[in-house]
Amino acid sequence: MSGSAPAQFTADDYRARMERAARSAADAGLAGLLVAPGPDLVWLTGYAPTAATERLTLLVLAPGREPALVVPALEAPDAEKAAGASALTLHAWTDGADPYTVPRTVLDPDGRFGISDNAWAMHLLGLQKALPDTSYAALTDALPMLRAVKDAAELELLAAAGAAADAAFEEIRKAPFAGRRETDLGRDLADLLLRFGHSQVDFTIVGSGPNGANPHHEVGDRVIRRGDMVVLDFGGLKDGYGSDTTRTVHVGEPTDEERRVHDVVRAAQEAGFRAVRPGAACQDVDRAARAVIEDAGYGEYFIHRTGHGIGVTTHEPPYMIEGEELPLVPGMCFSVEPGIYLPGRFGVRIEDIVTVTEDGGRRLNDTTREMVIVE
Repeated sequence: MSGSAPAQFTADDYRARMERAARSAADAGLAGLLVAPGPDLVWLTGYAPTAATERLTLLVLAPGREPALVVPALEAPDAEKAAGASALTLHAWTDGADPYTVPRTVLDPDGRFGISDNAWAMHLLGLQKALPDTSYAALTDALPMLRAVKDAAELELLAAAGAAADAAFEEIRKAPFAGRRETDLGRDLADLLLRFGHSQVDFTIVGSGPNGANPHHEVGDRVIRRGDMVVLDFGGLKDGYGSDTTRTVHVGEPTDEERRVHDVVRAAQEAGFRAVRPGAACQDVDRAARAVIEDAGYGEYFIHRTGHGIGVTTHEPPYMIEGEELPLVPGMCFSVEPGIYLPGRFGVRIEDIVTVTEDGGRRLNDTTREMVIVE
């Protein structure tokens, strides 16, 4: 990721996001936000530095003040091209100068600030040295809803990314599985995501047979055989927004047990989806899906949360997990992906991206959730 975000959003869009973020910070009792290179900076400004380095790049947002972007002088030309550049003031600093001059000037010297989770420790320590009476909170903890609610344009991009991932699945299910390595199928999936418009492939999990019992196995050298259950979980970024879908296929005809486990997971995924509605808690989605699996006697084999948020990254808040009481709001997008993992034997997972609507939920993945037989 480098340069700037896709051009679907204007300077006015980014200005509105920065203003909303500053207001949210004030509502949370924070004196401002400090945003390092990463997904928050891209979402707020459209600027994606080529790489995070020891040179300080920092967006400073404080209520009542013009947004300020501190950048190394050698990267200023790229920052100026970002779609949101005209909505902020750019402060370029040269090697040898103090990069903390701007934060020291505009920030409350004894304020508490939200800071990007992925900010470098050396930069946080530099801020603490420049402003010794300040304190900090991770953005995920302080403002978990910062990027959680998507607008209509973002939903359209997420739907397009989901459709592209669906197209990749429809192609891969036609490919030969038996006799090929997981790495071969993973490569095919990556190529298909790129063919259908993705600019970045984040993961291609191909878990065949016993490897499918490891939820994040990714790919290995195991040769896929007839009789294998195969978990396919893949996604990435298309036009700056994420896709993530999982389907579990079977090579040849399944056993009665394999079909039964798949049916339980499919029913659990449906129950999780049906639990999506405004005002419900995130944990309600997890509870609904988990109850189906527990009632079928497989509760101990469902070993992860039911879902995670998605947006400019493929994993972000909110999380569908027991104990998360954050209420669902129209525009939230997240995965619903229950699974059963039988150690040493096989696993099954089914995943869709779902968005909260005014009266329920809408899936952004539309491929069949029935068991698909491949050859």
